[in-house]
Amino acid sequence: MSSPAPRTNSSSPRRTEPATPPLRAPALAPLAAVDEVPWHEIKDSTGSAEGIPPLLHTVARADEAGARQALGELRERICQYGFVVEQATAATVPFLWELAQLPRVACRAQIIELLGSIAAARQWEDTAAVYPKLLNHRENHVVWERNAREAVRSGRGLIRQLPPAEGPEVARATKELARALGE
Repeated sequence: MSSPAPRTNSSSPRRTEPATPPLRAPALAPLAAVDEVPWHEIKDSTGSAEGIPPLLHTVARADEAGARQALGELRERICQYGFVVEQATAATVPFLWELAQLPRVACRAQIIELLGSIAAARQWEDTAAVYPKLLNHRENHVVWERNAREAVRSGRGLIRQLPPAEGPEVARATKELARALGE
């Protein structure tokens, strides 16, 4: 399998991250494309992002307690504190959209909330506005953040395709995400 081409910061020729996988309707097998991402080449908050696929699979298949625990671990890896994104965040977003579309996923509301947190993340961009030298670092967190937000935005059409809410928690999260994305 070939790896996606790396993205570059438009103001810098440095490689910053692999391309975000395309958004698609859920496959017959959930997360069928997860192995197409070169997770070992990108980082999350713990280091290598190789631990992300098992967490995504657990979210997809576990009971409510197991899915929530795996999603909590995933959140810490890609959107720490609910507002600090990582290099692996943009690559993970299409799979979050996929999971949000699966009615059998036990923690859909929390997935949708995580997408909203990523869409609202501006920690690095706000910091770089005050400390522009941040943009000169080898790892460009501002680009990661922008790419992550764009990955969420690129799925905004999927909001209308989300299965009907199973309760007020999913309905509220969906409305908040739609509002955050200007839908």
